[in-house]
Amino acid sequence: MTSQMRRASVSICCNIAEGQGRNSTGEFKQFLGISKGSLAELETLLLLSKELDFLKENDYQNLSDDCEEINKLLNGLLKSLNKKVVSDE
Repeated sequence: MTSQMRRASVSICCNIAEGQGRNSTGEFKQFLGISKGSLAELETLLLLSKELDFLKENDYQNLSDDCEEINKLLNGLLKSLNKKVVSDE
């Protein structure tokens, strides 16, 4: 489970970086969607870890709060890219 969490965490930031390096806003948005999927995977793994008593409640809550903040940041970035696409038209 630890390995899966690490892979999901790395996937979040790597997909943001890869998407930013692409040639279009549409591709960037697609990679941000993949990042959001990896974040959802990480959140699920954290919940499972807590339910299986691999993770203390306090640690789970702190990590869950971090995931929520990352999700807000990704949503804000997607929203700003959507505005950019509209203004570019």
